[in-house]
Amino acid sequence: MRNSINPSPVILAALLPIVALAQGSAAAQPAAAALESSRSLLPPPGGDAAGGLSIVLRARSLTVEPDAGSIAEGDVELRRGGLVIRADRLEYGSRTDTARARGNVRIQVGGARFSGPELELQVQRVEGFFLQPVFDLPLLGTGGSAERVDFFGPKRSQAIDASYTSCPRDGLQDPAWVLRTSRVTFDLEKNIGEAEDAVLRFYGVPILAVPGLSFALGDTRKSGWLPPSINIDNRSGVEVSVPYYWNIAENRDATLAPRLITRRGLALDSEFRYLEPAFEGRLQFDWLPDDRVARSNRQGVQWVHEGTVGPGLRYMADITRVSDDDWWKDFPNANRSFTPRLLPLRAGIERAFALGSFGEAVAYARALRWQVLQAGDSAIVSPYQRAPQVGLRVAGRAAGFGFGAETEYNRFTLPSGEAARAGRLPGDRVHLLAYINRTVRDGGLWFEPRLSVNAAGYRIDDAPAGARRRASRVIPSFSVDAGMELERPTRAFGRALRQTLEPRVQYVNTPYREQASLPNYDAAAKDFNVVSLFTDNVFSGVDRVADAHQFTAGVTTRLIDVDSGAEALRLGLVQRWLLRDQRVAPNPDGSVDGPPLSQRFSDALLTGSTNVLPGWTLDAAVQYSPEIQRSVRSILAARYSPGEFRTVGATYRLSRGSSEQVEGGWQWPVWRSSAKSEGGGCNGSWYSVGRVNYSLKDRRVTDSVLGAEYDAGCWIGRIVAERLSTGRSEATTRLLLQLELVGLSRLGSNPLKVLKDNIPGYRLLRDERGSRPAAEEWQPVP
Repeated sequence: MRNSINPSPVILAALLPIVALAQGSAAAQPAAAALESSRSLLPPPGGDAAGGLSIVLRARSLTVEPDAGSIAEGDVELRRGGLVIRADRLEYGSRTDTARARGNVRIQVGGARFSGPELELQVQRVEGFFLQPVFDLPLLGTGGSAERVDFFGPKRSQAIDASYTSCPRDGLQDPAWVLRTSRVTFDLEKNIGEAEDAVLRFYGVPILAVPGLSFALGDTRKSGWLPPSINIDNRSGVEVSVPYYWNIAENRDATLAPRLITRRGLALDSEFRYLEPAFEGRLQFDWLPDDRVARSNRQGVQWVHEGTVGPGLRYMADITRVSDDDWWKDFPNANRSFTPRLLPLRAGIERAFALGSFGEAVAYARALRWQVLQAGDSAIVSPYQRAPQVGLRVAGRAAGFGFGAETEYNRFTLPSGEAARAGRLPGDRVHLLAYINRTVRDGGLWFEPRLSVNAAGYRIDDAPAGARRRASRVIPSFSVDAGMELERPTRAFGRALRQTLEPRVQYVNTPYREQASLPNYDAAAKDFNVVSLFTDNVFSGVDRVADAHQFTAGVTTRLIDVDSGAEALRLGLVQRWLLRDQRVAPNPDGSVDGPPLSQRFSDALLTGSTNVLPGWTLDAAVQYSPEIQRSVRSILAARYSPGEFRTVGATYRLSRGSSEQVEGGWQWPVWRSSAKSEGGGCNGSWYSVGRVNYSLKDRRVTDSVLGAEYDAGCWIGRIVAERLSTGRSEATTRLLLQLELVGLSRLGSNPLKVLKDNIPGYRLLRDERGSRPAAEEWQPVP
């Protein structure tokens, strides 16, 4: 039975330049032109595509027999367009159009070099053979050899007893890894290669063998088996997956990945992608029909789809669902959401409208529901569901004024299984958010007054006895924002810089409206940062508007490199001053409806970042309380990256009374061999990689990634252990193993995403080559 494989290539396709060379030789010839001596093996300016290419033959000794041919000896060179043959001896028969080259035969074309003892080729028809050729691809750093290559025309060839590797091949020992096949055929018309009896050996040990395989030539997608993947974790044991890629059509494909999980049983993962002119999407389905640990049938599904209907009408859907609460713990690599315990079901449709020269409007209808995955020792409170959410948004400018408005109707409900309780009752809300402003700029000065309104009406289901079922409120707000942008040339740290000074002040006046008796569906305290301090409301969402009579003042200075435009240094300070008590204020924990705020001066926020020291990046943000005269929240980070594959960083996070953490991450070489290894001449380098997050308050490691990479030049080995906390006393630990054969494929599990997501500044030891194209690289089919 013949198998099919789609590795970025069983790269015996490296022999393709021979076919490309022959294909160019068979082209028609242009009119004769003046010859110019050239040391590079390039086709003439006219290329090979025109007709009438002449044969140029040079040698130390040349014998010509009329109507019979020529015999050339000593530094022989035959050229015909892009075809160049060099040898010790060459016979060319003009009657048969056959070139026979013997002794140190060499061909160089298309960035590839080939050499061998004997070549016979019918130049025009591109038919013949090359005995014992050795090939090198300098751009890829790969190459190989074959006992024989047969040419069957400009687009078909066959190699016998071929081998391929990226390891050095000039020693007495075999390469560290080599792919051997008894026969491989290339068909450029069908863009397909087929190999028989393929065996992949690593240090002499066969690690992959198939009686037959086929692969796509070039970047063309082709159905076939992808390299196997292996995962090990403490909850499921050893997991082996062998994906099959199905190239259904130019704009549709699928991947089916049977999995064997030692503790749980057999599973199947699948993915289907499609791309049409008016819509595109992806459907993923994971199925474990009989989990021996959970004693149940388990599955997870995600469908993401978006498209357009007619001019301006867009729609979308994002549905993620799993069978049980423990899915996110047992299968962390199969999580489909940025929030693994909150799985969304979103659907929506919207239509954009032009408002002439004034602006534009968008009308929309949406629905949002949640599946909440609870854990016994760490329950979470889900956000409200919205079904439906119908609204209209308008924005534009007129007579020098900017304006915007948003009005919505929302039906808020609780996820299935979550009972209503005090303060969390389903209901309806209609709201209107609107503003009008004007921005005035004069050189480095700017000034922006703004008038806004937040109006909302509520209908509450099952309101408690004595409470109102219906309520409404309207809250206006006025603010003035102003600032300056000053700059001057300077010089520091041995380079020309431009220094800026950017002071900014804001005044806000919002009257008090009682809101504690109103429901809270989506309001939360904003994070304390530079952006939130210069807003007119300390709450996000709609349901809470803080009364405010306040000034906010801040200043930022930056040093900018004149030559590159990069920011070398940034320092900032910002603080808020209350002119009266704030009666609608958040709690210290970030929830709404806290006690009144009477502290006149808010916490001061100091920020800074710099990279003026070579290789260093420093960041800091400190929230300082003038009331207790100490910091209440701090983030300090430093990273040292003196060169490629060398980065180490540390971050300290403090939230006083809540958490205190230290995090370290690194990628660093720990050992490099100065001598050649025994495996085919590859040098080796060891790299340590990792990230550790330690809670000083709990005195335990929360999350960690530890691993090592070994770069042997022609192959890379990776071993990475990842520990993810899934509860106060629970964690999932995974072991990821990968063998990357440079120029061929990657085998085993894939730790690269884990390393890139967790280690700031992490660099791949080799450029990443995907096993199949990404959906965004496709082109729609009309």
